[in-house]
Amino acid sequence: MPNILEQQPLYTSATGQIPVGSDVIFAVSNIDIVAQQLRVKFIAEVHISAGTPPNLSTSDNIVGTFKTTPNNKGVGIFNFSNIVESYVKADNMAAFKSEYKGTETDADNHHPIHLIDKFSLNNNAVRYLAIQFKIEYLGANASNPNVVANAAGQAVNTSTFTLMNGYVKDTDILTKQGDDFGYDLTRFIGQSTSYPNASILSNAPKKQYAAKEDYGTVAYLTDDNSVTSMEIDIYHTGGLSIVSIPRTETNGAYNNWSAWANKNLVYFGCYPANLRQNAVFNSYLNTMTHYDVYLASGSGYITGPTIHIQCPDLKGYAPIRLCWLNQWGVWDYYTFNKKSVKSLSTKGSTYNQLAGTWNEAAYRVDSYKGGKKSFRVNATEKIKINTDFVNEDHNTMFEELVNSPEVYILDGFQTDAANSALNQYVTPVRLTTSSFTSKTVANDKLIQYTFEVEKSKTLRTQSV
Repeated sequence: MPNILEQQPLYTSATGQIPVGSDVIFAVSNIDIVAQQLRVKFIAEVHISAGTPPNLSTSDNIVGTFKTTPNNKGVGIFNFSNIVESYVKADNMAAFKSEYKGTETDADNHHPIHLIDKFSLNNNAVRYLAIQFKIEYLGANASNPNVVANAAGQAVNTSTFTLMNGYVKDTDILTKQGDDFGYDLTRFIGQSTSYPNASILSNAPKKQYAAKEDYGTVAYLTDDNSVTSMEIDIYHTGGLSIVSIPRTETNGAYNNWSAWANKNLVYFGCYPANLRQNAVFNSYLNTMTHYDVYLASGSGYITGPTIHIQCPDLKGYAPIRLCWLNQWGVWDYYTFNKKSVKSLSTKGSTYNQLAGTWNEAAYRVDSYKGGKKSFRVNATEKIKINTDFVNEDHNTMFEELVNSPEVYILDGFQTDAANSALNQYVTPVRLTTSSFTSKTVANDKLIQYTFEVEKSKTLRTQSV
């Protein structure tokens, strides 16, 4: 009899996504072979695709073959979480066809994902998974019954699953049907019951603040053509103006839906510096108070952030904008506009230099020579940053900042050429704040947070 798939993740590509930071459990059985044969092993051929869903009848997209012996109940159980998480990662660079200051991304022009003018597909955040389970045992090969070989006619295929570069928390709700279980992402990401095919991927508060020079994106999941445009409702001193940016290939997205992994998750540049390339938005930049971001379709809207224009601090504090990888494997942003303190720490090597000259016709005393010298000095910069007074709805966002493996300082709008190297915008940092205590109005009255970051790259000075 063929193998039986006893257990698999609850949500397939047709019903949801799997965050790779959760368990990816499969169980397979074959009662007859386990009971009657020797040296039985279950085999899992794992297919992971960055394009269309895997075809299990071919060897395309096989990333590995794994084996396990049956347990005491005759079942082989696999957990592929450590495998699949190696095949998704953060999108740091924008995809082809996206734009920065009107220049399209191609083989020669690249730009960070945070700087996109309109839309960008994902390159790394989403993959497809499907598995074929086989079985082997002693004597399965009729021509050579003394060796273990794959038993023909026993294979069973799984459904196709959509992997995303996210993780789950202990408080997230686990859903179970029979032996299958998984996390229903529609319960805790920005998804609407009347508009179920798109989701805003952020736990940040809806009300955001950004300066006119700030860049940033919002990312959303979709599995069809529902999202037709991104709408910006601008509130300014003269009233309300609406900007609609179609979701098209020309604007960095796609014209028609097809089941390619890079179309499952789409980014949109929604902060003031991104939207400066839009003539209508830019005309109101100095008179607007705030604007709303929506995912629009023929059936309704999903609300994104409401972005309020942040005025410069009256005390002259230099703002520092951080971006970090959030729970859903995309980016959240916050501009720290209160007091910041920069400090430098140095570490170098020394040597003792001989005084005078020893390789000339006569010894000469040179006053700058001799004594203990620095051979090289490497400097590391640390910055202590402070939030403004915030609400309790910022707690989840800052908790994810502390937990994030990728944190960057993001510089604002600059008058550079569109085809510049753009290395000055994104600076990798390491968050040295290692603990986070959620504050509440009841306990703390006013809520303000302090974090410390350290620039990841050391400043290498001259060697002597």
